Amino acid sequence: MANRGSTEPRGFLGIEAGGTRTVVHWADEFAPSSLTRHFGPANLQLTSDHDLVHLFEAIRRSFSLPRALAIGMAGARTEADQARLRAAAASVWPATPCLATNDLEIALAADAMGVSQAGSQVAWTAQILVLSGTGSCVYGRDAHGKRSRVGGWGHLLGDQGSGYGIAMEALRGAISAYDRHGIWGPLGRRVLALVHLNEPNALIGWIKTAAKQEIAALAPHVFLAATERDPNARQAVDTAAKHLVTDALICARRLAHPRETVRFCLAGGVFVGQPDFAHRVGGDLVAARARSSVVVLERSGAEGAAALAQSLVASAASKHGSPAPLPSRRVRQVPRCVLPEPTAPSPTEQRNPRSLRLDAMGLEAAITLMLDEEGRALRALRRIGPDIATVIRWVHAALAKGGRLFYVGAGTSGRLGILDASECPPTFRTPPDLIQGILAGGNNAMFRATEGAEDDDEAGAAALRHRGATRKDVVIGIAASGRTPFVWGALREARRRRARTVLLCFNPNLRFPAATRPDLVLAPNLGPEVLTGSTRLKAGTATKWVLNIVSTLSMVRLGKVVSNLMVDLNPSNTKLRDRAVRIVTTLTGATPQDALAALETEEWRVPNAVQRLGRAKVNKVKSGSSRSRETNPRRR
Repeated sequence: MANRGSTEPRGFLGIEAGGTRTVVHWADEFAPSSLTRHFGPANLQLTSDHDLVHLFEAIRRSFSLPRALAIGMAGARTEADQARLRAAAASVWPATPCLATNDLEIALAADAMGVSQAGSQVAWTAQILVLSGTGSCVYGRDAHGKRSRVGGWGHLLGDQGSGYGIAMEALRGAISAYDRHGIWGPLGRRVLALVHLNEPNALIGWIKTAAKQEIAALAPHVFLAATERDPNARQAVDTAAKHLVTDALICARRLAHPRETVRFCLAGGVFVGQPDFAHRVGGDLVAARARSSVVVLERSGAEGAAALAQSLVASAASKHGSPAPLPSRRVRQVPRCVLPEPTAPSPTEQRNPRSLRLDAMGLEAAITLMLDEEGRALRALRRIGPDIATVIRWVHAALAKGGRLFYVGAGTSGRLGILDASECPPTFRTPPDLIQGILAGGNNAMFRATEGAEDDDEAGAAALRHRGATRKDVVIGIAASGRTPFVWGALREARRRRARTVLLCFNPNLRFPAATRPDLVLAPNLGPEVLTGSTRLKAGTATKWVLNIVSTLSMVRLGKVVSNLMVDLNPSNTKLRDRAVRIVTTLTGATPQDALAALETEEWRVPNAVQRLGRAKVNKVKSGSSRSRETNPRRR
């Protein structure tokens, strides 16, 4: 058993977190004893970092210090998600080896444990987990480690076949029957009693604030109503079974030939609590794939996590001869794409001799120094003006033919790409998808650093793939060092899709393999940063200049500027509407009142308003000329 007074690590901790509860299993290293305890629910997509740490601290207070731990949490779909788990765990168990994954992997590990302890030999080609609990998902792997997932999109986008999905389907059916036939059936009455409501209309307010697990908790009552032949409940159960079987068979087809053996493992509270439902789903799977077996996983995923924690230490021991400590934070991922080789240290990482006494400088002197260094960046960019012009020609040609411009970056570089892209719709009335920013780590990384996101080249490639990049597009990768794996993954995918590729970096000391070199490399030497390595300074300023120049002059060439006026802006606020009126008066000579009237008539489209006022002016001149001819007989 766990001894909270012990200071010597002697066991392994497995954590399974889901939408209903968190199960923690302690496996003692030197005794057959174990301990399992329950904590509150935690889905990574619905849990803040603060609440994550709070949960882990509660777990730490209940167990001894483990030799290693493994965490499987619902919602931990991506590498960035799992990095969040590792970071939170490292703040609570700072020197403890940690494996962070999703709840599906640890469930498969728990199933494998049962097979191993029973002395059975693995006789299947693929192992497929069919999960139906608060949420739902199908997840499988074959003997070679290939994995496939179907579902797991969360309750707002998916979760068909889950406790939540079953409850919602039944509720909708009950409400639909009430609307059409005025019948509030047994299921509806049972639901009102369970959630302490007096009449059906009160469900509207309740559903707005009910947590996912509160709604999923109604699922057992739906099954009970189905046995009582409630048609809405039976329909909800039938629909859930069909979804789960269909998704499981799709996963099986991806991993195994139809004649190969598949092991289906049914897991989650719905299957465990509803054996008849599990029997039905299992029977349908065997009927569809005769060479398959079906088991219901009664062992907790937390036990599988504890086994993975133990294997983490065992793996280290086999490699190093002793259980060497493994880092609890993320080890830098080795990119699968080929990065350019440095021929000398990057200027962005060198120390600036002019700022060696930055911490002792007077404020005015430090300001002067920083401004001088920004000026150096401007001079460096002027030297690559012809190359920037080439990029503008490519972007203009792409946008004119229905293509798009993508900025791809991590950290400051990616945020600046997002900034420039987001300013184009209001400034030039471009569609939101015409110029797009792609940031390593996604939306969350806009406001906080996301551990490991920039090192994931596959995520960069996936981002371009899911945005549907084509040969019509231009992709500009932004990386101060020139070697950010996320950016190179995106550039690799862009090349594969035959899009134009550009790398903007501030490291001229790179050697590019011919097979991966972008179509154009912009690599001005800005020199070292005032604050060593802080590329949000000169490199950030230079990045913003280049992106502003590329987007602005591309729009000029597309005809969205007359003189130096943004004639195609989107006047979405008072300031921009006032600007639109000034532009129209400047271009037409109309009064502000006439300009405002024309803009309102043309739905605030400046070019249309200018054209309208121009036609009115021409008509006025023609009308005046006609009257003049009629009143002056000498002109006849």
